Amino acid sequence: MFLDREASTAKACRLIREAGKNGARVIGLPEGFIPAHPVWFHHHAATSAVANKFSVELFKNSVEIPGPEITALGEAARDANAYVVIGVCEKMPNTIGTMFNTQVYFGPDGRMIGKYRKVHLPGHDDHRPNVPYQHLEKKYFEVGNLGFNVWKMFKDEVRIGQCICNDRRWPETFRVMSLKAAEMVVLGYNTPSDNVYAPHEPPYLRVFHHMLSLQAAAYQNGIWVIATAKAGKEDGFWLHGGSVIVAPTGEIVAKGTTEEDEVISYDCDLGLGEYIRNTTFNFAKHRRPEHYKLISERTGVEIDLAN
Repeated sequence: MFLDREASTAKACRLIREAGKNGARVIGLPEGFIPAHPVWFHHHAATSAVANKFSVELFKNSVEIPGPEITALGEAARDANAYVVIGVCEKMPNTIGTMFNTQVYFGPDGRMIGKYRKVHLPGHDDHRPNVPYQHLEKKYFEVGNLGFNVWKMFKDEVRIGQCICNDRRWPETFRVMSLKAAEMVVLGYNTPSDNVYAPHEPPYLRVFHHMLSLQAAAYQNGIWVIATAKAGKEDGFWLHGGSVIVAPTGEIVAKGTTEEDEVISYDCDLGLGEYIRNTTFNFAKHRRPEHYKLISERTGVEIDLAN
């Protein structure tokens, strides 16, 4: 099991500074970058006892906010003169085992502006010996309790939101932030090529669904979406990668092309989404929330016929 808080922090700081030297002003890094090895804390295999042992190790090596790792990341953001969004495993002080899957947001002055805690936790919390690997995010983390906030950047001229991994599959995630006037959403994710719950699903379909979620969210809300992932093989598991920048038109304008450390960038026209937000998806003119009550009142499906 590889949980190295210091090494992953150093790597994050190096990548942030590298992107800053290349002119990036908004930088996103993957989900759970610190303390590293998200494959293990999302998809831990073996036995229930091993999973419990890993839970203890994960808590021990996770990040407190504030803490030295947060200070180092802030210094890197300041050196890069950029806004930085990065995923960390956040532990609650004075608790035993209470953790959140968190994304931290820094400004170019090195100050931590805010954070987001993942709301849509996938997987299960019990050990399932008949599946090829475990998806134990529900075991390791608490459901996020900070909501979907929107933050200002660039002297109040741009509004940015955050989400993490599985959040991207739920349209409510982006709609809430768009109703708060978000113009860009930055997210990190780490998704395996195989679906433990549907082994017949081919890897290409996993990537297709990933892209579909991001492109639909961008267009239906008239926003930029920046999504960053780990890619390649770790501990026998493949992560499908597919880091992208999606324009408010739903078009992919930049995409990762390798499974190595890679920096992708694009000069985003932050006014591009205005015509979409003012026409087809003009919320004030066209939304009818009186007909959407079930979305917030009901979680599971119930047979509810009109005849």
